[in-house]
Amino acid sequence: MDNLKSVLAVAASGMKAQGERLKVVSENVANASSSGTTPGEEPYRRKVISFEEMVDRESGASMVNVADITRDDTDFELRYDPAHPAANAEGFVQVSNVKTVLEMSNMREASRSYEANLNMFEAGRRMRSQLLDLLK
Repeated sequence: MDNLKSVLAVAASGMKAQGERLKVVSENVANASSSGTTPGEEPYRRKVISFEEMVDRESGASMVNVADITRDDTDFELRYDPAHPAANAEGFVQVSNVKTVLEMSNMREASRSYEANLNMFEAGRRMRSQLLDLLK
């Protein structure tokens, strides 16, 4: 595999990984205000994505891959709402452990990383095109 082709593969793997990250963030934000429907039922638990390095055997290029999507085991917040169907005997309801501000920060970081990988992909494609023009 030539160097320009491996640049495209590395950038594509970065875009794919950040796309998955955006998917996880969007699920978290969509479920941020959820709670259980019956006493003792847990609300939505925040998802966390982790990445790993993957080395392409053919080119030796170091790429990124989604290693795992797990649940965040931090405690749920308790909100006092005795009228809620999921309220316990003291009137508290467990609410999701999603922090919207943190998720928005993750979304912005993923979006910028995706954009950086897209720019690298476009630069590699332009260089490949220029090389072909020179060889004509």
